[in-house]
Amino acid sequence: MPLEFDAQWLRRLQAAASQAPLRPRVPLWAGDAVIGSVETDFLRQIALQPLLDGRNPLLKEEYSEQAGWRLLGDVTSGLNRVATALHEAGLAGAWRNEQLAVSDPSGQRQGTVERAAVRPLGIVTQAVHLVGQTPEGSVWVQQRALDKANDPGLWDTLMGGMVAAADTLETALARETWEEAGLRIVELQAMRYGGRLSICRPSQDGRGAGYVSEHIDWYVCTVPDGLTPDNQDGEVAQFCLMDKGQLLAALQRDEFTLEAALILLQVLGLP
Repeated sequence: MPLEFDAQWLRRLQAAASQAPLRPRVPLWAGDAVIGSVETDFLRQIALQPLLDGRNPLLKEEYSEQAGWRLLGDVTSGLNRVATALHEAGLAGAWRNEQLAVSDPSGQRQGTVERAAVRPLGIVTQAVHLVGQTPEGSVWVQQRALDKANDPGLWDTLMGGMVAAADTLETALARETWEEAGLRIVELQAMRYGGRLSICRPSQDGRGAGYVSEHIDWYVCTVPDGLTPDNQDGEVAQFCLMDKGQLLAALQRDEFTLEAALILLQVLGLP
C-alpha cells in the first residue's frame, strides 16, 4: 500500500532547504578566493584593532569593484583570530575547539577555521549522515539531546555529524557512527552511498546574522538483529525504531530536523 503524505507539507519542507539570507550579504575573500559571506556591517561589530598585526592588517573592507571583506595573510591563522574575536563579542556559535575545512567554490581547500565561526562567516561546511534500517525495514532514529545547541529534542537519522578538517568522509562516517550510536562500521551490513543533499538557509548564530551553506553526504545500511545503538558522547537522548508508517507520520508532524526529514523521505522513496 503506497505511503500517503501531504503534498503541501512536502513543498514547504523542500522550500525550507533553499532559503535566501534574511539580509544582504557580501563576499568574504581569502586573497582572491571567495571563502564565505557576511552581512555588510557584521565584521564592524568586532574589535578590529586587536586584529591588526603591526603594519599588516588582517581584514580589509572593500568598496571599489565589489563590496566585501578580504582576509589578508595566512588563511588559517587569520580566520581563527577572527573566530576568537567573534567569540569574545558573543557573535559566534557554540565553541567546539574543532577545525573545519575552508574551501573556495571549486572545492580547493584554502585553510581551516574553528567550527563556531562557520555560520556567521557563511563558510560552506560538509556533514555526513547514516540511515540505519533493520532487516525487516524499520528505521533506527535518534532523538537529539535536549541541551544541544541546534535542534534540541528533535528526531534525527541514526547518525549525523560534521566532517572535521582532519577527516575524510569515510573516517568521519566511522567516528561519528561510533560516538553517536556505539556501532562499528564493520558490524553493519549492506552499506551504500545514498546521495548528497545541499542546504542553504539563515542561521541564528551570530545573533541571527549567520547563514548555513552545507553539503550533506548520506549513507544507508542494515543494522543486524541483535545490535542496538548506544550513544557514547552524551549528545543523544534516546534511540527508537519506527516502521515506515510511523516514520512518515512523525515527519509530517515536523518532529525531525530538516536535514533528516529530507534524507528519510528519499529513503522512503518519496519525491
